[in-house]
Amino acid sequence: MDKLKKAKATKLMLIVSFLLLSMLLAACTQDSEDHAGHGNDQNIEHDEEMDHMDEEMDHDGHHDDSVEVDRSNLEQEAAKAPENLNELATEELKVVNTKNITRINEDDPIQFSIHVSQTVWPATHVGNQPGTVILAPLNQWQYSLTALTLVHHPNDGPLLYWDGEISDDVLNELNRLQPKGNSEDIQVLVVGDLPEAELNKLNAYNVEQVQGENAADFARNIEEKFTETINEVHPNVIIGSSEEDAKEYTISVGNWIAHMNESLLYVDDDGIPQETIDALNAREDGVTIYLVGPEDIISEEIAQELETYGTVHRIEGDNPVAQSIEFASFKDAETDFGWGITSPGHGFVFSSTNTPELAIVAAPFAHLGKHAPMIWLDEGELTGEIYQYLATVKPAFSEDPTEGPYNHGFITGTFTDISFTTQGILDEKLEIVSLGGDDHGGH
Repeated sequence: MDKLKKAKATKLMLIVSFLLLSMLLAACTQDSEDHAGHGNDQNIEHDEEMDHMDEEMDHDGHHDDSVEVDRSNLEQEAAKAPENLNELATEELKVVNTKNITRINEDDPIQFSIHVSQTVWPATHVGNQPGTVILAPLNQWQYSLTALTLVHHPNDGPLLYWDGEISDDVLNELNRLQPKGNSEDIQVLVVGDLPEAELNKLNAYNVEQVQGENAADFARNIEEKFTETINEVHPNVIIGSSEEDAKEYTISVGNWIAHMNESLLYVDDDGIPQETIDALNAREDGVTIYLVGPEDIISEEIAQELETYGTVHRIEGDNPVAQSIEFASFKDAETDFGWGITSPGHGFVFSSTNTPELAIVAAPFAHLGKHAPMIWLDEGELTGEIYQYLATVKPAFSEDPTEGPYNHGFITGTFTDISFTTQGILDEKLEIVSLGGDDHGGH
């Protein structure tokens, strides 16, 4: 009997255990299904989010394509010369500046150099007083041009012209500026063979003079002077021709050497002067040479000879205007040399090929403020090459014109040198517009 009871009890326990196990399995299955269902919901939501992101990516991609199309259309339109000029635009004119253009309204080179000095260095306090002022000869463009290297820091000062003598106006400007001196405490650096009597006018300042027997010798001496000031020989160098027919081609580099530490050395029609060779050899770790001008300005034979001293890159344009545009556009990614300006948001100096002496002393606009390269105007006029280039840097906004970018121009000389009509066209070509082509109305 006891055995029977025990058997029944054991059987009952097995049944209960089986039922409990079944219930547990059922609960686990339901939980698994619930969890799986939640996971499916997450996957669905995730898939919906991915689809939405894909739609946004597709939209963004479409938007980018649209922007490219809008930009292309904008540049095509901007590259066109205006039609139906207003002949009355200059009647009763009372301004020389326009919204996107600052004009240095002076044609006398010495006075012009003072105007630039006062625009770039207000000298109202220590923060905007120059360190060293450079006095350079008006009638030796090769000397004045290569001296622009000295405009850069730590000298940080204007280039003022002298012509046989230092004018009272230049002396007055020196007094106004009160130059602080550079790292060597030099307040005035005289370029060229200024007579002793004229040097005596500068007795109130710490003065140093840099001279040379010829253009190449002077360029080397200027580089040595700047090397002493900055305590290094820069591995990059610009080489231009000192010949008179190369004048506008070589001057196109002036703004860059005022902007950066590279200097300018010279070759001529006879080849590479020894002074230039000595300067190249001073770079013991190699040199990268940027040759400015086409082969009819600097021959291929000279270029090949220069290759024995370092790597040579020729930057060339078919004419002075094209040369200035090529130089403003050029960038060497390996050495970081060059403006590389091919997009909006920059300043530019516009100079007439008829007044190259003004272009030289306008170079400080590349040193401070807008840091602007120089673009030649062919005898003060716009050409197709300039329209095409300005179209590539035409500013445009997507949503609001306050977002920028903005361009700005400086014009050198009077309305006789560069007309108000040309200024007005440049002003419009530099103006920011809507990328969508609806002017400013849609913002």
